[in-house]
Amino acid sequence: MAGRLAGKTAIVTAAAQGIGRAVAMAFAREGASVWATDINEAKLAELAGIPGLRTRRLDVLNDAEIAAFADEVGTPQILFNCAGFVHHGTILECSDQDWDFSFNLNVRSAYVMIRNFLPGMLAAGGGSIINVASVAGSIKGIANRFVYGTTKAAVIGMTKALAMDHVRQGIRVNAICPGTVDTPSLGDRINAFADPEQARKDFIARQPMGRLATAEEIAGIAVYLGSDESVFMTGQAVIVDGGITI
Repeated sequence: MAGRLAGKTAIVTAAAQGIGRAVAMAFAREGASVWATDINEAKLAELAGIPGLRTRRLDVLNDAEIAAFADEVGTPQILFNCAGFVHHGTILECSDQDWDFSFNLNVRSAYVMIRNFLPGMLAAGGGSIINVASVAGSIKGIANRFVYGTTKAAVIGMTKALAMDHVRQGIRVNAICPGTVDTPSLGDRINAFADPEQARKDFIARQPMGRLATAEEIAGIAVYLGSDESVFMTGQAVIVDGGITI
């Protein structure tokens, strides 16, 4: 039985670990031909041998690398923009460098990816662009997520603007807005606290379901948004948060 993404080519950024990795693997399982990209070549190498999945080092902060990659691989039917960084702190703990890095990685990288791949998708008659946003930002204020929430609100705004501009051209653009997901990135942030055990309990406590999401649970939503099952869906911020926003 053919998978839900059979015949489609997908590009995934930040695919070395966490949500990006789970999404790349899920896309491949569903029959897509997947380009899994990241700057972490060692972690990408762990994906070698998965049927339908190819890895490629890609620095999404490097415009020239993105342009060369787009020329090399051609037009995908699915573009999954996952690269991002979670800054911890209020506005008073956000330096100019923190602001610039967060916007460059969380927002501008997706903008440059889309700018390079959208023309081909338009010429081919359509495609699905999926951006990773968050419930933090325009959906809900989260403590100590000042610049992160600001960038993720921008991602939702960009998603809706793109969806509106290209709704009659076969292009669908949606954003996934997770709650707290149990990923290596979260583990690193937890371990940076003075009391990591208590920090993990605090992260879990803000989830009404009493647990963190798995990356695979987010990947299931990505498969749906990339598939023809969601063909009448665009411009949406899909909340997958375990009840934070109830």
